[in-house]
Amino acid sequence: MSSSGQFPTQPTSPALSLSLGADLEHPVYNYRVVRQFAIMTVVWGIVGMAVGVIIAAQLAWPALNFDTPWFTFSRLRPLHTNGVIFAFGGTALIGTSLYVVQRTCQTRLVSDAAASFIFWGWQAIIIATIISLPLGLTSTKEYAEMEWPIDVAIGVVWVVYAWLYFATIAKRKTSHIYVANWFYGAFIIAIAMLHIVNSMAIPVSLTKSYSMYSGAVDAMVQWWYGHSAVGFLLTAGFLGMMYYFVPKQADRPVYSYRLSIVHFWSLISIYIWAGPHHLHYTALPDWAQSVGMVMSLILLAPSWGGMINGIMTLSGAWHKLRTDPTLRFLIVALSFYAMATFEGPMMAIKTVNSLSHYTDWTIGHVHSGALGWVAMITIGSLYHLIPVLYGKRQMYSVPMINAHFWLATVGTVLYIASMWVNGIMQGLMWRAYNADGTLTYSFVQSVEASWPGYVVRLIGGAMFFSGMLLMAYNVWMTTRRSLPDTADTAAVVPAASVQSA
Repeated sequence: MSSSGQFPTQPTSPALSLSLGADLEHPVYNYRVVRQFAIMTVVWGIVGMAVGVIIAAQLAWPALNFDTPWFTFSRLRPLHTNGVIFAFGGTALIGTSLYVVQRTCQTRLVSDAAASFIFWGWQAIIIATIISLPLGLTSTKEYAEMEWPIDVAIGVVWVVYAWLYFATIAKRKTSHIYVANWFYGAFIIAIAMLHIVNSMAIPVSLTKSYSMYSGAVDAMVQWWYGHSAVGFLLTAGFLGMMYYFVPKQADRPVYSYRLSIVHFWSLISIYIWAGPHHLHYTALPDWAQSVGMVMSLILLAPSWGGMINGIMTLSGAWHKLRTDPTLRFLIVALSFYAMATFEGPMMAIKTVNSLSHYTDWTIGHVHSGALGWVAMITIGSLYHLIPVLYGKRQMYSVPMINAHFWLATVGTVLYIASMWVNGIMQGLMWRAYNADGTLTYSFVQSVEASWPGYVVRLIGGAMFFSGMLLMAYNVWMTTRRSLPDTADTAAVVPAASVQSA
């Protein structure tokens, strides 16, 4: 092992290391499964975001559904959300967690066979989802549209994943459990609980089932799941990623280990209660709506505690942001996390929600977190991780990373700003009344007024998607074993130390 923690580069060969051959295997850790998950994270990111660009275009020009049932917005939208949350985000979380748990516990995964089962099982679930949702096979539960056979498969794969992760921690060679593993562990346990409870259904055929819950109870269970999936998969899981890769790329210790523990316990204690804020002004009892609002407001404190801890890790190393675009991805992701976790509690206030509910403002808020936080922290982590996994000193092209950073950042800003403007405008138009009590504007007029925002949103999404294509090329070139280890030497940014945390 070199001082940087990277293993020596293998002899050059015209073959591509995308084959994930055994000759690249790490002598101590199982890097093979991490490489597989890392590559598929990029692939599913492109697929999920491509569908997002398509449905954004359909909202601006509805004729783009071509009168084809499986190509309509109503079927592609759940394909997009599941594609980016579970295919892209889930693959990234599983892959990075299996890397981090090995490095921080200084031990190999307890079972290579289980790791392989998790990878292939998860990919099979994703493909089954890609096939079933456009065909209209859906449970209709948001972020949980997959029908019961796929739900069962998710449960099986997740139990094996949980066993592998916690069994590896149990055989660790370190006395402590690094905080990143706390967040990954909470994400694994909570998602298992949420998925099982929310997916309880009565099958009536192989492709159709009905929820075991009814009415307002079904809505409450769904949004307990829906918002907590955001909390534990899209927040806690990616905070685990943040707590490992930000210190590694910055080559600095975590700003405050004590704050990280306080951050952990407060976040997981509060987040599970915030779901009812999705159901303001509905049939849900008013007291339950109020609990969701209050807990959402309290949630601001631990959310910003984690953000501050991540950004302040750069203390003494702020100058690195000028030359290291990978670090910029990670830190700007934290900035968007701060924005989204401030905006969310504010939108949970009932009086604010009366304006924002059902408008594009909510879409802007979601993508502030999804693009700005989740995607950018993942992209930055992969740019750090890919060279390590393939025995390279850095990515093939650092200027390409820089170009990707600006495409992602500007694209995200265009997206969320257009949706903010649209949302506030829609909310104001919908609540505008004439002197006689009739509505000032029809719904169609609000849709017509929203069209420029939909076009700007499409432009922003297309920019983000083009950055993912650039990343795919950069990753592909980096993984080629025939590539000299000193590619792009004129723009080399020294990688952060990859010694164990």
